[in-house]
Amino acid sequence: MPSNPLRVCVVGSGPAGFYTAEKVLKVQQQAQVDIIDRLPTPFGLVRSGVAPDHPETKLPYEGEGGEEVVSFGYSYILKFLENKREAIEGFGCVVVYNFFFRVTSMSLGYLENLQQIVINQFSRVAQHERCSFFGTVTLGSSISLSELRELYHVVVLAYGAESDRSLGIPGENLKGIHSAREFVWWYNGHPDGRNLDPDLKSTDTAVILGQGNVALDVARILLRPTTELSTTDIASHALSALEESSIRKVYLVGRRGPAQAACTAKELREILGLRNLDISIQEPDLILTPDVEEGLKCNRIQRRVYELLSKAATSRPKNDAGLSKRQLHFVFFRKPDSFIESKDRSGHASGVNFEKTVLKGVGPGKQIAIGTGEFEDINCGMVLKSIGYKSVPVDGLPFDHKKGIVPNDRGRVLSDTSGESTLLEAGLYVCGWLKRGPSGIVATNLHCAEETVLSISEDLEKGVLSSSSPKPGRDGLLQLLNDRNVRVVSFSDWEKIDSEERKLGSSRNKPREKLATWDELQKYTL
Repeated sequence: MPSNPLRVCVVGSGPAGFYTAEKVLKVQQQAQVDIIDRLPTPFGLVRSGVAPDHPETKLPYEGEGGEEVVSFGYSYILKFLENKREAIEGFGCVVVYNFFFRVTSMSLGYLENLQQIVINQFSRVAQHERCSFFGTVTLGSSISLSELRELYHVVVLAYGAESDRSLGIPGENLKGIHSAREFVWWYNGHPDGRNLDPDLKSTDTAVILGQGNVALDVARILLRPTTELSTTDIASHALSALEESSIRKVYLVGRRGPAQAACTAKELREILGLRNLDISIQEPDLILTPDVEEGLKCNRIQRRVYELLSKAATSRPKNDAGLSKRQLHFVFFRKPDSFIESKDRSGHASGVNFEKTVLKGVGPGKQIAIGTGEFEDINCGMVLKSIGYKSVPVDGLPFDHKKGIVPNDRGRVLSDTSGESTLLEAGLYVCGWLKRGPSGIVATNLHCAEETVLSISEDLEKGVLSSSSPKPGRDGLLQLLNDRNVRVVSFSDWEKIDSEERKLGSSRNKPREKLATWDELQKYTL
């Protein structure tokens, strides 16, 4: 290690953070990289945001229609060649291209056994001789942004979006109303979701606001037989609650129509294929206007979603009415106007009041939902709001509250929201959802990180950024945290947690049993 290396701190250990660290280590051969995170567990949404019955989704790349592909060794995964999909699947294999255009193939049956691929890749980054991971370090309380910038030549903010958008309608604070993020954290064993305790016994009906992949995830968890969940890495407290759940009917409600549904075909196919589940879709909702129909011709992904919904609406139920135990209702052209308080349980939600909507064109191929002034209620005892994640700023960080992102030019943080690229915050960069908003798949963060790291390299070459002046870096960080009695969790500490979770899971025929409270996590790092 040179006496004065480029010292880089990445805040956030999800995909955006790890991809950034990996690229910096590769491009800047003498750089020293530290990754900090407020949690003792790394990997972000790969650990706490993916549904437990979707281990393959934890892989880095997902095709446009939702098909996952995987990589081996040092190759990255590239997107599945959609025009080859039908022929390739006919032979029972997936063709995977890496960046060197080498080709390999493998049985489709291996996909479900490859959930560790991305975690192993990130683990190699954390174990690199020029990289360190420091958990339980919270930006804003353990250390300020200004202090980090004093310690490091480069600070890259990649801490994602850990809050929720608000609807801003009456009754939103009633009991029984939760964000989908909170629910996902609850069933995935996130320590901040352990105390959610959703009431699944007092009602047989849940309403989910939104029709994206997260909305379908939470609907699927509510409706899937628990015998199928019991061998996944779902948190034990969530599995126990779901085993006693009374919920048998779920409404997935969207503001627009089936041609604008935000989910992918893969997610939709899976929930439509659940056992002992009746699907309800009103056929009039499937009628397309000429403009929407024309738009579908140019959008293969959305067309496939629409075709699946149309088929589900016209297909007969898989089960006789007397045998069917659970129902999924897709409700379109409705926007929530208010939440209804129960007359029997003060302070609890008993339903949602919706305004019916119609589509209004606002540009080529784009429609928005506008209210018609006609209203209707859907009675329920639980509501999950899947309307989007929101990033939270820290002191000293420029932030565009309207867009929910840090103003930036290809990852370079700008001093204000004007977009003027000359107003740069020297040495401060951003990546992931904090950079572009909560969108995309795991793979999107790779391209996002590449762009940010390229900006760092360009700034070093142009002299905008310099590493000639010594910075304390890692030593300074650890000294400051020690002075404040902040107990840091190292990557080797995380490996103790990982080992214990695997051990507990093995005894229960699960891949792992997550330690789901702060106390449990801290116990195994002592």
